[in-house]
Amino acid sequence: MKPVLLFRFYFSLALLPCLARAEELPAKPNVLFIAIDDLRDWVGALGTRADVKTPNLDRLAARGVLFTRAYCAAPACNPSRASFMSGVRPSSSGVYDNNQPSLLPLKDKTKLTDLFMDGGYVVHGAGKIFGGKWHDYFKSRKVPKPKEPPAKNTVFYPAGAVEEGDDAMGDTAVANYGIAFLGKPQPKPFFLGIGFVKPHMPLYAPQKYFDLYPLDQVQRPKTLETDLDDVPPAGIAMAKEDNHRRVLKAGQWERVIQAYLACVTYMDGQVGRLIDALDAGPHAKNTLIILWSDHGWSLGEKHHWQKFALWEETTRVPVIAIVPGLTQPGQRCERTVSLMDIYPTLVELCGLPKPAHTLEGQSLVPLLRDPKAARKEPAITTHGRNNHAVRTERWRYIHYADGGEELYDHDADPLEWKNLADDPQFAAAKAELATWLPKINAPDAPHVKGGDDEEPATLRGKKKPGAKSSKQP
Repeated sequence: MKPVLLFRFYFSLALLPCLARAEELPAKPNVLFIAIDDLRDWVGALGTRADVKTPNLDRLAARGVLFTRAYCAAPACNPSRASFMSGVRPSSSGVYDNNQPSLLPLKDKTKLTDLFMDGGYVVHGAGKIFGGKWHDYFKSRKVPKPKEPPAKNTVFYPAGAVEEGDDAMGDTAVANYGIAFLGKPQPKPFFLGIGFVKPHMPLYAPQKYFDLYPLDQVQRPKTLETDLDDVPPAGIAMAKEDNHRRVLKAGQWERVIQAYLACVTYMDGQVGRLIDALDAGPHAKNTLIILWSDHGWSLGEKHHWQKFALWEETTRVPVIAIVPGLTQPGQRCERTVSLMDIYPTLVELCGLPKPAHTLEGQSLVPLLRDPKAARKEPAITTHGRNNHAVRTERWRYIHYADGGEELYDHDADPLEWKNLADDPQFAAAKAELATWLPKINAPDAPHVKGGDDEEPATLRGKKKPGAKSSKQP
């Protein structure tokens, strides 16, 4: 056989496994799209906290690709979801906060759900997501979060056990909707979006989940007393260190962590019920699964609580992808990716028409095929106009609107305790990272009164007479 023909023969053999897997991928696969609110990287499969109990998320991760370095576009619900579902970054849309109606500046952008409808899909949803059009939504787009019972013994912080069981919780009702949908044959390919609220505040869950985390065994995250000493003023302002002092004064640190963990494990059970329903129903073989969280959450790291900051804990999120005919079980991808990447990924996987506007993410399909494939793009997170974090596999670089900077070497300093931004020996690394900062910083979109995810009054302190509301984005 001639050398050229021999090369083509062996090259074809090498392609056979890939071609076989591609042929198994349906042209219009169903999509189970699972969104989780405020879930940080405390997931068993990620190995960041030894005592967290997430057996269902862990078994789901074992079925496909777990992205170990996935980051949000914004550390707040509304801008994160608006960017995710539109494919447009906060810096391009001007949607930076929770009290900016996301549909106004994005009205000419095709939302992900609209694209699925245009592509011939049945589009159903439940719980907290975000999007444009839906064929059906539970309970409704105006009331996406079902009511649930109050907790007992909520001292200082909205965290505590409820007397009722799982059936009284809002996320259980959301899961029930998804379970009923997945149990029925569907005449067309479907996009089913299920948005779980927990572990979003209030941190309420049935008592049995609190029992899994005895208070005397709850461990605080590792912290450094002087952690904010080398952080610029803009970062200190985001930390809101007074909140940390109030938590310490009230002696509630372990109790809040316990409640957060309890909510995570309750939510994990609902994910398990949903996946079991998919596996037992008629759509098990031709449904891809994408699971993600809208942003992270701090529990005292850097003397910071909740989200609304540009550090690792508030921006790192779990992302899991299972695509029949494409992904292999038990894969871990260490590349740095963004939630912005999921929109173009679904466009490619589902054969959807590309939207007219530019998508500001990169398809993850090459990494789904080969989790070790090369990728040069870092993850960009924005909190407020012209405040950005650039995350690569090694570095986190933060640049604030006032010029303040932070630089952390995750190879040597995974807890981000030493700010290297002013060290001359890292000037070249910092300059390279700065080239990825968004070139556009759109003016703030209009604000409205209120907004989601305000801080508990106990964390804000007493309001002075005549003072404006201190609701946080």
